[in-house]
Amino acid sequence: MRDQTLAQLYTKAFHQNWEEKAFSDFEGGDYNYKDVAATIKSLHLFYQLAGLQRGDKIAVLGRNSSNWAATFLSAISAGLVIVPILPDFNKHDTNHIINHSESKIVIGASALLEKVDLAYSENLQAIIKIEDFSFFAGNDENLQYKLNDGLQYYKENQLSKEAFVFEEWQPEEMCIISYTSGTSGFTKGVMIPERSLLSNIIFAREHMPLEPGHKIVSFLPMAHVYGLLFEFLFPISVGCHITFLSKMPSPAVITKAFGEIKPHLILSVPLVIEKIYKKRILPAIDKPSVRLLLKLPIISSIILKKIRTKMVETFGGRFFEIVIGGAPLSDDVEKFFKRINFPFTIGYGMTECGPLISYEAWNKTMPSSAGTLVDRMEVRIDSEDPYNVVGEIQVKGDNVMSGYFKNEKETKAVLTEDGWLKTGDLGVIDQNNFIYIRGRSKNMLLGPSGQNIYPEEIEAKLCNQNYIAECVVVDRDHKLVALVYPDFESMQADKVDKKDLEAIMAENMKKANSELPRYENVSRIELVEEEFEKTPKRNIKRYKYV
Repeated sequence: MRDQTLAQLYTKAFHQNWEEKAFSDFEGGDYNYKDVAATIKSLHLFYQLAGLQRGDKIAVLGRNSSNWAATFLSAISAGLVIVPILPDFNKHDTNHIINHSESKIVIGASALLEKVDLAYSENLQAIIKIEDFSFFAGNDENLQYKLNDGLQYYKENQLSKEAFVFEEWQPEEMCIISYTSGTSGFTKGVMIPERSLLSNIIFAREHMPLEPGHKIVSFLPMAHVYGLLFEFLFPISVGCHITFLSKMPSPAVITKAFGEIKPHLILSVPLVIEKIYKKRILPAIDKPSVRLLLKLPIISSIILKKIRTKMVETFGGRFFEIVIGGAPLSDDVEKFFKRINFPFTIGYGMTECGPLISYEAWNKTMPSSAGTLVDRMEVRIDSEDPYNVVGEIQVKGDNVMSGYFKNEKETKAVLTEDGWLKTGDLGVIDQNNFIYIRGRSKNMLLGPSGQNIYPEEIEAKLCNQNYIAECVVVDRDHKLVALVYPDFESMQADKVDKKDLEAIMAENMKKANSELPRYENVSRIELVEEEFEKTPKRNIKRYKYV
């Protein structure tokens, strides 16, 4: 792998695609690779005038945009460490990250900069608006003039292709500190070294057939490594054209963008896919007449082919694959997509692996698996029989983080003495290293006779029932209780009265329980009035409800 470096990949990508489109903001401006390069070099000049040294930190705060991407590249092309901050963090957490990471400059969206307290962090020197890179605040008024000087230079002097080169990194040097909001509370700053970024990108380049000029829609938060790597860093290394959805991406906006841009590769989380299934497919195939026709071989094949065509068109029509990650996909949805031969696959990863652990192409993967272990990684299951007995998934290899920034205690807790990362996920593997995830070790419950219960599996069954938008299964006095947020939107569309909810949920529980072993049966359903609080990756913050 070391015959290539991160710097070489990006320098080559920019040189070979200099005149081609690199970034677009959806319903906004377009930028060629040479335009992005000029922005990067302008920021480099400012960093130099501001006295930044190799290894200093720059924080970027905002939703996906061309300038967010240029800011990110301006750091890793200059030997600076980038600290992406999720826009969903509150003021306290935002300032904690800026201070803890020792960031010297914050470049962020104007609407979010009121969260940033210049006096909170002893290292922070300047705050800059990401929309136009104008000065917002600083502890030295001369920084404003230095910023203006840096931005002005390449407006007056054309940047040559040969003058644009990424600085080299050592494999163990930290490029990113990634702070994420997890389902179990506020997490640590993950130190992602150059080798992890390079390993993930090389794997993607060798296994996902993107080509120069191919189009990508970036709607997953780039401040999280899943969207960062596969909707941005990998495609840009190939010479693709990325369109960023800067606003909160609702299903309607995402569908519109897919229809207009027609991306070649799509990344998604289960929530988006499952909503489309429940809203567009389930109502059609759940009709008694259709259910009957689906039992007739010739007619069912015609119906399923039409459904597949409709689904493919929904996502733009020319993608070669949809990669789903970030959380488990509903078993019923997965089975139906397999039945219609829909080109989707499920991957598995975590921030600490930058992110990839397992993946396989849609036409090679195994049902119910999360793909096979990726190159340059090893896996083991902490159980007496890794093929049959569930245990913690542990991994090691080039993708694994350096540790948690300024947190030796947590680093030691998650890394074994012989260098294996304890993922906290439970599962088994097969002889071909396909990984089958059963749940999170922190979420696992014990049944009445000591059985292992994975609430995610029960929740998946419930969420496929009528008028359940989302749910969390918890243990109450040794009985399983499902907290359910109803799908009020569908109820309104179907003219279902709220007073009928109790009877509907009783029937839902009966149906779900019939598909589960007795020890996993839900004893009752409790309705909640508001959506569950979620992470930016749209996973429910379970710790708030157990």
